Amino acid sequence: MKEFVMIFRSEPRLEGQVSPQVLQEMMQAWQKWMGGIAAQGKLASNGNRLGTDGRSVKPGNVVTNGPYVEIKEMVGGFIIVRAESFDEAAEMAKGCPLIVASAGTVEIRDIVPMEN
Repeated sequence: MKEFVMIFRSEPRLEGQVSPQVLQEMMQAWQKWMGGIAAQGKLASNGNRLGTDGRSVKPGNVVTNGPYVEIKEMVGGFIIVRAESFDEAAEMAKGCPLIVASAGTVEIRDIVPMEN
């Protein structure tokens, strides 16, 4: 079984744009989806939600603030799952609340272990 990272991308939202009730419903949907993957023994890591602030380090040791509000899509978080193939991981991703709500995308990348 291989490990894959699911990277969650969506349009940036400012804090406070979502009501507490909608936020609660969103959290329940995520917990249900991730719980289903965990129940199959295929959740390798809960991952994390990423904050909206950050820094980028560029060649020449230039540090800039980011991500920027102007971006159309930002990485909001990730999880690591176990699957036999990209196809199996993609099937898991189809139930992601971002996909179900047509609110974003899930990028799936295989994790390649570093060799000694």
